[in-house]
This record gives sequence, C-alpha cells and structure tokens, in this order.
Amino acid sequence: MAKKRSGGGLTGTQQAAKFLGVSVLAGAVLAGIALPAAGALGLAAKGTVEGFDEIPSNLKTPPLSQRTTILDSEGGLLATVYSRDRKVVPLDKISPYMQKAIVAIEDGRFYEHGAIDLKGVLRAINRNAQSGGVSQGASTLTQQYVKNVFVEEAGDDPEKVAQATQQTIGRKVRELKFAIQVEEELGKKKILENYLNITFFGQQAYGIEAASQRYFSKHAADLTLGEAAMMAGLVQSPSRYDPINDLQEATKRRNVVLQRMADVKDISQAEADKAKAAPLKLKVKTPRNGCITAVDGAGFFCDYVRKTILMDPVFGKTAEERQKLWNLGGLTIKTTLDPRAQAAANEAAIAKVNKDDPVATSVVQVQPGTGKILSMGQSRPYGLDQKKHETTLNLAVSNRMGGSTYGFQVGSTFKPFTAAAALEKGISPAQSYDTPWKMKVNESGFRDCKGAPGANREWELQNELESEAGSWDMTGALGKSINTYFVLLEQQAGLCETAQMAQKLGYARGDGKPLEVTPALTLGSQVSTPLAMASAYAAFANRGLHCTPVAIESVKAANGDKLNVPDTTCTRAMSERTADLINQMLKGVVEDGTGTKAGLSDRDNAGKTGTTNDRKDAWFVGYTPNLSTAVWVGDDVGEQKPMYRITIGGEYYSKVCGGCLPGPIWKIAMTGALDASETPGFAPISVPRAEKPKDKEDGDEGPNKPNKPRKPGDNKPGDTKPPTNPFPGITIPPDMLGGGNGRGGNR
Repeated sequence: MAKKRSGGGLTGTQQAAKFLGVSVLAGAVLAGIALPAAGALGLAAKGTVEGFDEIPSNLKTPPLSQRTTILDSEGGLLATVYSRDRKVVPLDKISPYMQKAIVAIEDGRFYEHGAIDLKGVLRAINRNAQSGGVSQGASTLTQQYVKNVFVEEAGDDPEKVAQATQQTIGRKVRELKFAIQVEEELGKKKILENYLNITFFGQQAYGIEAASQRYFSKHAADLTLGEAAMMAGLVQSPSRYDPINDLQEATKRRNVVLQRMADVKDISQAEADKAKAAPLKLKVKTPRNGCITAVDGAGFFCDYVRKTILMDPVFGKTAEERQKLWNLGGLTIKTTLDPRAQAAANEAAIAKVNKDDPVATSVVQVQPGTGKILSMGQSRPYGLDQKKHETTLNLAVSNRMGGSTYGFQVGSTFKPFTAAAALEKGISPAQSYDTPWKMKVNESGFRDCKGAPGANREWELQNELESEAGSWDMTGALGKSINTYFVLLEQQAGLCETAQMAQKLGYARGDGKPLEVTPALTLGSQVSTPLAMASAYAAFANRGLHCTPVAIESVKAANGDKLNVPDTTCTRAMSERTADLINQMLKGVVEDGTGTKAGLSDRDNAGKTGTTNDRKDAWFVGYTPNLSTAVWVGDDVGEQKPMYRITIGGEYYSKVCGGCLPGPIWKIAMTGALDASETPGFAPISVPRAEKPKDKEDGDEGPNKPNKPRKPGDNKPGDTKPPTNPFPGITIPPDMLGGGNGRGGNR
C-alpha cells in the first residue's frame, strides 16, 4: 500500500502517478475537442489535477422534454403540444438496424471499451499530431450522451446552452467523470436507449421516434436498413445531411454509414451494396405543434387548458414550477371537451358571422351539475395570421385566462339574477309595477353592501319600445325585458342582495376587478364573459346549485403517474324553488318573449336575450336541464362600435338585437350538441301571476277571454294565487317619472 506523507498528503510516487493519469486523461479530452494535441499535456496537468476530485459524484439526468397530448372527453386527439418534439421509447421499440447503425458510425468499439476509449484516444492524438490540427475526435457514445444531457438540462436558455457546449478542458473533464459513472450505473443497453431518445435528428425532431415519424411517417421499430443508416448519419450534422433540403448529400452520408456497418461486420457487403443502390424514399410528415392544430375550431379551448396548467396552483405552487411542468411535457391531458358539442359550437359560430366581418361571435357551453366546459367556438379562427383574420384572443374567458381586457357588458341577461335575488327575499313573481315607458330614479334610494346610499343624482332610463308602458309582473317583465320593472325590483330586493346573488352564480368581471355595486347593475352594466354567463345559467338548470367551470378531467405524467387536477366546487346559490320559478319564467322568453327565434321545439328550454346601450354587445344565454350555452356578438377589435345598419354573415341588420342574431346562433349550437340526447324537463311548478285590471272598454271581458290577444302580464293556464295587492307600499314617487336613456341593457 502506498504511504502518505506526514500531514495527510500524497507521496511523491502517488503524485507522479496521478499526474500521469490526468495527463493521459487530458490527452483524451483534447482529442475530443477541436484543439491540437501538441503541448497540451502540460496545460492539462496545470489546470485539472486539483479540480478533478471536486466534481460531483452523482450525475443528475433531467427528464426528457416530450410531446404533451391533449384529448377530448372521449379520448380523441384534440392537439399535440411540445417545446421539443420527442416521444421516449424503450430499446425494444427501436429497429435493430438503427441500433447497429448509430453504434457503427458514432462509436464502433462501444461494446468493447468503457466510458473512455483509450485506443481511440491514442489514435486520435497520433493523427491530430501528424496533421498539426484536429482530423479526428475520440468522444465515445457515452460521452456524447452526457453532453446531450447537459444541453437538454439547459433547455432554451442561451446562456446555459453556451455553458453546456463550451470547448474547455474543465467541461470535458467533467463530462468524462460523469461518463465513467454512467457506464457503471446504467450499462451499455440503457446508455444506447437513452442516447437514441435524447439526440437531435434535425427538423425539430428530438429522439429516434419523433425523427422516424418526421422523415418516414413510421415508428422507430419499423425502420429499414437504408432508413436507419440515413437517420444515423444525421447525428453528426443534422443541417448538412438534412434529406428534406439536400437529398443528394443525405444519400452520400447514408452510404458512408452503410459501408461502416459492413466494415464492422454488422451487415454483409452485399447487404450494404443493395441498400446503397436503393433511392431514399422519404414520407415526410409536417410537424403539428400547438393549439393551432386543434380540430373543430377548438384552439381556444386548447389554449384555455394550457392557461389552466400555467395558472392553477394545483399544478405547482409557483409560476416557475407550473411553467417547467408544461415545458417538460410528456403529459396526457384528458379534457371535458365534448366532440359533438364542439362541432356544434364551431358550426354555430361561423354559420351567421363570417371571419372577416366587423364583429365576432363567441359560443361556449357548460354542463349543469358538473361544471364541465363542453365547447368553445368563435367566428374568427385560432391563429396568428391577422391577414387571415386569425386571433388568439379567447372571447369566452377572462383576461387572466387569455380573454379580452375587460369582458363585455351583459345587458338584460343579468335580469334573471335580480329576479332570483327577489325570490330569495320572499318577493312573489306576481309582484307588479305600473311604470311609464321612460322614468327617472334617484340613486340615493338604493343601498350598497355597506348600507350606504347611492349617489344623490337622478338616473334616466327607458324601455325598448314606447308601447312597453303599463303594469308588469315578473314573468311578463322577463319575457319582454322591461328595464323599468327590473330597476324597481332591484330596489325592493336590495342592490347588495342582487350583487351577492350574481356572485354566488359565478358572475365576475372579465378584468378580475370587484363588481361595482350600482343601480345599473340590474341592466347588465357590468362587464363579464360568456363562460361566466353560461356557468351562471347552468345553476338555474341545476335547480340552484352552481358548479365552478372546469376544463380538465385527468392528467397523466410521462411515467404514468396521475397528477391532481382542479375540481369543480358546487355550492347552493338559491333554493330549488327559486330556480324552478326562474326556469318556468325564462321558458316564456323563448315561447312568446324576446327570444322566440331561439326556442327549441323538441325539449324544455329557457333563456334570456341581452342588448347593451348603442347595441355594442348582443347576447343570448339559455339552457336545457342538461346543457347551458352563452352566445355573444360584438366588436372584438379596438373600441366597440354600435351594431346599427350593419352587414354580418352576408345579412343586413338595421339594428342587432339579442333575439335576432345571438338567439339563432344559440339554437344551432344547442340543436347540434343535443342531437339524439335525452330530453329531461324542468321541474313543474306554478308561477303566481298578477291580476290584470279589466279593460274598461271591453266591459266584462277578462284578460284571458278567448279570442282576445294576451298581453304581457296576463295570466296563463295553471297560474295560481295572484295577489290583489302584492307587497303594498311599493309606489313610484312622482319625481321618479320622466324621460331619458338607461345605462346597461335593453333586451
């Protein structure tokens, strides 16, 4: 045993031995990088003897970045997304020809030497010395693998990539240290498998499986001798030997590999000659990466899924962790998207609004009771080419999730929230108000959630038509979308209670700011999103139980582990009775109210139209017991413009309204999504109606006399308990009457 000097240092003999060993190692280093060998031993001895023992003993191999596959709810492929196109496969799924070809051309003695091929090092040193430069390298396949690991770990960070590839002795010595460890821990077959999965083969393809699909549209297991030789030849210079750009150069390189395989006895010379004579037959498959490849216009939904993973803490506590998860990929994401519903939503979105129209439409569907987002469609296609009228702006969602800056005013589609708040407070659907066409309201008569009165100012509002003056109950006011009625109902139900009901239903501003609790809230003055509206109305269909929207059903990591996903949270927003009453009243909207063009004839359905001031936004939000759909139409570029005297989808509109454009779009989406599905009905309930005063000119004729046209507020068959003086004490002060325009929505 060698002796140590006093003080623990190495003896002179030991130092000399170590010096000699490192010098030989330095020779191997220099043979593996682009430096001449002459004079290098002294440099290596000076710079690496002390540092070698300080290299970490454990090589940390990062997981390989792979494709993420996004599936619909039935397991169909929705899109493939990746930062690096790669699919890791085991060695037994790689053609034996490919295994032999890569070894033959990159490291012919791979199975004979360890981490370092000393014979190859000496040969390279000798030839480099004779040439006065570098004519041959000596990096083994194991060393190349270690280098690729460092490059993979660097990702797309230019500074880290430079550090991983810099031509320095320190880096090469570090690689050699790790190569020795890898040989000991992994063995030859695993090293070869890892090498073939990590290596870049050009044309955005990382790993042999992705490369096989790219150049030959086949699995790596099915590569022929000639194809494998071509692929192995790419590794030295993927750009120079790229067969797509230079077939002749790629063929020459393939033949070099074939001859090398024959020289090392992997194949016979006859096999090599036959393969050389055959032309390269590519079957190129264009890479399809990102949400732009999603089917049936589902790019916006795909991007929403991406945003969910990047934003939801369930996928990582920090933004950096979530970004790393997404970039690493290899995920299999099963989503809530229903292929039938998506096809229907996409068809509806483009049926009546063209992609190059001055306005756009958004269609989004949610399943009541589960919160599952079933579809997202838009009239403008998903993409980055503005000349083709493409966009990545998701009009259905909040700004945080890739939507518009603020969202859109919802107009009269908010009124059912006011009605629900009133019913929860005990106000009867028979509550009536006798109002003029136009009126003034002093905002000081409203109280916010702190109990403070509103501003001491008058608010002028009006109904859509002059004929809409008179006495209205809740059913009639919802059917004809009477603004004056709902402002008074909001005042009686409570402004704060109305806002709280909306929030229980998931109603939120698109910019993430708190709702402004002002009297105009009941007319839809606050901005929100189609997804929030579809989700809110789904609670009516679900008999008052609101479930937060979700887009992901399950996620599997590359190793098969299941990851946690966001769950829907269901909370009761209102009683079942309140929801049942709303459902019956909103049925009247599609039966004989403002939404008749949207009504479905084969099943129970309900909904509400909405049009904002100056007709900048038009809505229809409606539902059946098993599907809720929101449709928005408006200007999606720059400052919103009024929709008067406008041509949309080739059809001229003197003025756009919720029932005349969004309504028919809604009907197309619902019809397609519900085709051949079950037809459950709403829970039956009698809706109290107000008594209609007798018409003096008609004598004893009541409002329900046969052959007399029924007016808004008239009783319907089955109506019960009409109060003769519902909620006494509710009057309209004289100073509340007058003219002017309302803030928010009409119908």
